[in-house]
Amino acid sequence: MEAEQYDGPSLLIAYAPCISHGIKEGIGKSMASMKQAVDAGYWHLYRYNPQLIKEGKNPFALDSRPPKASFTEFLRSQLRYAVLEAQYPKEAKALFAKAEEDAGRRYQRYREMAEELKELEKKKND
Repeated sequence: MEAEQYDGPSLLIAYAPCISHGIKEGIGKSMASMKQAVDAGYWHLYRYNPQLIKEGKNPFALDSRPPKASFTEFLRSQLRYAVLEAQYPKEAKALFAKAEEDAGRRYQRYREMAEELKELEKKKND
């Protein structure tokens, strides 16, 4: 709705699994896979609405909560990662750990951005 209301171009970036991902439960469970991606911290939900700046509000909103599911188990739920792990277990373990670390770092940075902007907003209103 925010994108439609914005008077100008909007950009939506979404996680959308496809048949090539090899969702083990089947492509019919892609909505569940999207939720798992967010729950595991593989994908983060956030919004940036520049119109809120004019209102003195924080334009950046982080909608994701901290990860509550296993990142590695999410990866294993997709054939593309499971095959990598089966063929190259040592390399996959290192890559999975690095991917989880990177995702955690991104989430932390998004939290910091949301908090920094909230603090600026609060100071401006005080």
